[in-house]
Amino acid sequence: MANFQVPTRNDVSTDNQQIFDQLEKGLGFVPNLYATFAYSDRALGSYLALQNAKSSLKAKEREIINLVVSQVNECAYCLAAHTALGKMNGFTDEQILELREGHASFNPKFDALARFAKAVTLERGKPNPQVIDELLAAGYTKENLVDAIVVVGDKIISNFLHGVTQIPVDFPAAPELAEATV
Repeated sequence: MANFQVPTRNDVSTDNQQIFDQLEKGLGFVPNLYATFAYSDRALGSYLALQNAKSSLKAKEREIINLVVSQVNECAYCLAAHTALGKMNGFTDEQILELREGHASFNPKFDALARFAKAVTLERGKPNPQVIDELLAAGYTKENLVDAIVVVGDKIISNFLHGVTQIPVDFPAAPELAEATV
């Protein structure tokens, strides 16, 4: 199996070094997964542009999608990162676990979004039409639906990159669902 090391600032292009500097300044460190995107001269900048693009969805709603998709794809890195980000966006530990399972009994609108994200991911973009109807009936718009699919795509990209590279997780590990729900 190929062995992927996390690239350091000295290992990447000048453009990526500038992005590393911005990440260091804003986050205090360069997350390993972001550094791994820097194997490509263009992928890190492109990915961050996608991830930081304007959206009709609020940050909390994007975290719902991130948690659901990362759980479906069993991405330990993204589950760890988005568990931390979910807490920063006001979700409790219990709510995060529930969201990872693909539902949100604590909020009907979030429940529709979580179920939509899970269905879109599991069904590879072809969810049951009822899930779409329920998302729209919960108060989301067609614009929100499109933006939700963009977030699903964003998360699939990072889930797949970690799945292929298996670089070390540099966030506190997310609890296993089986352990957490027993």
